[in-house]
Amino acid sequence: MPSIRHEHCDQCYAVQCHAPARLSIGCLVVRCPNDCGASLHACKEDDHRLLCPNQTVPCLNAGYGCPLSMPRHRRARHLEACPASVVSCSQEWNRWPIADDDLTFYRNVSQQSQPHLDVALALRDQELLFKSIKMKSVFPELTLKDPEDLVGVTREDDCLASGGCTQNGCVEVMEEEPSDVASNTLDKESLQNYSSWERIFKKDKNSCEQTSKKVAKKAERGNQVEPPRQSSSCENGVSGLAPWQDGVLEKLGKEANISEYNMYLVHNGAMLINFGQLAACTPREKDFVYGSLEPIEVKSVRSFNIPSSYRAKCCHLKDPSRKIKVAHRSVDTVDLGVSVEELPKCDEVSATLLCCLEKEFKGHLISESTGLDGLYVNIGTQTYHFDSAPFPPEASLADIIAGKQQCLHVRTESESVTRRHNKTSSAFSYTCDLFFRRDEYPSHFRNVHSDIQAGLGGWFLQRCPLAYLGCTFTQTRFHPDGQAAEVKYHHGVHKLVIQPDVPWELLTTSHHQDHLSQLPLEILQHVAGYLDTFTLSQLSQVSRPMREVCATLLQARGMVSHKWEKKTYSHGGSSWKCRKKVWEFSSLFCPVERWRFSEVPSMADHLQTCPFYQRERRTEPVALSGLQEVSRQERH
Repeated sequence: MPSIRHEHCDQCYAVQCHAPARLSIGCLVVRCPNDCGASLHACKEDDHRLLCPNQTVPCLNAGYGCPLSMPRHRRARHLEACPASVVSCSQEWNRWPIADDDLTFYRNVSQQSQPHLDVALALRDQELLFKSIKMKSVFPELTLKDPEDLVGVTREDDCLASGGCTQNGCVEVMEEEPSDVASNTLDKESLQNYSSWERIFKKDKNSCEQTSKKVAKKAERGNQVEPPRQSSSCENGVSGLAPWQDGVLEKLGKEANISEYNMYLVHNGAMLINFGQLAACTPREKDFVYGSLEPIEVKSVRSFNIPSSYRAKCCHLKDPSRKIKVAHRSVDTVDLGVSVEELPKCDEVSATLLCCLEKEFKGHLISESTGLDGLYVNIGTQTYHFDSAPFPPEASLADIIAGKQQCLHVRTESESVTRRHNKTSSAFSYTCDLFFRRDEYPSHFRNVHSDIQAGLGGWFLQRCPLAYLGCTFTQTRFHPDGQAAEVKYHHGVHKLVIQPDVPWELLTTSHHQDHLSQLPLEILQHVAGYLDTFTLSQLSQVSRPMREVCATLLQARGMVSHKWEKKTYSHGGSSWKCRKKVWEFSSLFCPVERWRFSEVPSMADHLQTCPFYQRERRTEPVALSGLQEVSRQERH
């Protein structure tokens, strides 16, 4: 029940108020029950709870999964370590395919059983890249047709595909044989063309119906409106409302009202200027002129035939004396004198990455035709011959090369994404997309991206100077300060971790009994408190007792993640819904504040035994570079 408000209490703010406590006038002054030091009238306690710094309130992220409650003055500091305040790492980088002259090194590193950090990260990014490239988007002509596209075909489409009365005449209907399965298969390409034309004609029909309704309504009101005119030739040479005929504006001013006249100028202003019917603000020479109009038969949506009266633009008129005679010819692989079976096979990975790079840099595929204007068209075609073609409809590049020997096809060096890079169409940009608590994110970004990933090009990880010839020797130059450990790449979870140096006796022991689970719960909780969150996530999967121990640290060290799922409705729409909230540990390893140089030998020691280092010994004397100049000065 809300407290009773008094007329005196609404205007009184004195700490020591001596007004009489009457039920209709005022009430006593009391102190805050939460000991925040405030004194107020008793009827204002409900309002004070909304501002009291000592009032116990839930976390601001209670709706996102945080179960904690705390005094109001501690909520701001709690947000720094709130388990429901999750941050997604948005660091991006690029990787490009390898060139043809760098295959030796990448073939050698692909054969290593335990690749180093740069190669392991490149293989991880390559796997993500191959899964994202769909073969039907790169090679649609080599992809099988999806049978689901034939679902929803109407009876009219079936009748047209199987034979029926058309505009060109009657077509004989073939009887369907039950044993012939192929006779019942529909031509998908014909159905698609028919459906596209059907949609165009349906739109035209709807627009005509709307126009007829408007004309009928105006006729009922007493306004005689003539139906829309088409361009038709008259005896004096003036035709309808076509912008290219003489006197069109004068005739339009007599037959149309002012609104229709202005609308005509808006839609056809550019053509009226080009044909000289309307003066331009900046007069210029006409680019082209139509002498007469000719009917063009529309065969496809993109069809265009050049009229015979077309006059080429000045930019395409070249010197006739230097004009080279050209001829239009259609070429095929038959002209090579080689049969299709003898043609060399193309590599799926190299050809696919090449086509993706073409689209990345130039915005189009290699075999895509581009039009310069209405007259000139650049036509580019490319034929590919793959062993695995034709491809399944939803197959990715990773599915095509599954089962083959693993090979590295992207560079080990990564480049950070800049503002000038086109991120929307790039197939070679990667994002970290790992989730951390807000207090864990600075450590992850500093150690993983700034220290390790940015230094793999020769600072954190040093390779032999003769790596371009094929040498795979590598040494790690840094390790965490204060602990015997090294940075490793975990293949199971595909993340960077810090692995401590464990004695070889513990790794090779033949006893696999779980002695750790036999310790008291208090000792296990104390030991688990020193572990990082990545180790806790792995320890929770060892046994049920270890999982219970790690569960006691979830609110202090874990985070709340939302599991989303896509829900599709009957009408075709879809939306994403949060299925549940899950407590888990992040993949953050122990923060490294300082790095120390590792005690590794110099790279010069390796060069003395490097198999790719070829020495060339010369015994003949060689003249110094400035010896001849010195001898000339002595002569003078």
